[in-house]
Amino acid sequence: MTATTVSSRIRQGTRPAGSGGGRRPRRRRSTLIGLAFAAPFIVGFLFLFAYPIAASAFYSFTDFNLFQSPEWVGLANYVQMFNDGVFWKSLANTAILTVFGVPLSIGIALAGAHLLNTPVRGQPLYRALIYLPSIVPVVVGGYLWRWMLNAEYGFVNFFLSWFGIEGPAWLQNPDFTKPSIIFLSLWTVGGTMIIYLAALQEVPKELYEAAELDGAGIWRRFTNVTWPTVSPVTLFQVIVSIIGFLQIFAQPYIMAQERLNQASSGPGQSMLSYAMYLYQNAFVFLKMGYASAMAWTLFLVTLAVSLIVLATSKKWVHDGSN
Repeated sequence: MTATTVSSRIRQGTRPAGSGGGRRPRRRRSTLIGLAFAAPFIVGFLFLFAYPIAASAFYSFTDFNLFQSPEWVGLANYVQMFNDGVFWKSLANTAILTVFGVPLSIGIALAGAHLLNTPVRGQPLYRALIYLPSIVPVVVGGYLWRWMLNAEYGFVNFFLSWFGIEGPAWLQNPDFTKPSIIFLSLWTVGGTMIIYLAALQEVPKELYEAAELDGAGIWRRFTNVTWPTVSPVTLFQVIVSIIGFLQIFAQPYIMAQERLNQASSGPGQSMLSYAMYLYQNAFVFLKMGYASAMAWTLFLVTLAVSLIVLATSKKWVHDGSN
């Protein structure tokens, strides 16, 4: 077949024999094979993620208790939140835990990473011990700390007594319940510490040597060399920590628990986190519609806070281009 014949057939909308007419069946077959391999994920995503998300959005506008058909109430659940004093109490408790817990966890992790990055004898053992609490189930850690913070026979007050300090009633005094929850959260900071350790090992040693030749002290070496390198990691850790503290549930639930499936919230509701109150409304009070509205409100709050952190990060995160 000459080039003139081919060009004339192309102009007429036909294809020459052997020019790829069989590619479509092969492409269709490859597409079907790919979809077959992806089918478990697609089905799982649709039924385990997409459907529950869409259902919760619908239930947030209904009066639903799991045993009766949902009744459309419009924005009544969202209006009720603004008039619910317990809702605001749980939101305030969660905000306090987030404001104090995030900087403490980031600061301790970064300081600990510097120590773990110092070459000493037995360094691998120290790193393993620091990371070990991160793999302990949160329920096990919660009950362990609940015993350690016991006012009568707990190890923390026993340790303080060595220095002549009378330990407080950590879980009975509203002034100390939130510090107790933060202590439990900081116990697993080893995972963040290991991430910082990896970031510190990426800092070129030549930069530290040049800073020392210029007479830079410890603080200047940190602000001019270390911080520009680890600031992107810090941004990631800040967002992850904020999301974790806004959704904190297991730690306060275990600390405040009195009886199984009871709406316990600590003395003066001082341990009632947002996620705990959401859980109570859904599975204790059976107000699934109200709980769904709370879940979507938490999602919007988390999204707004994350966007604010990202918007302000340009002032303190060094991406290497400046």
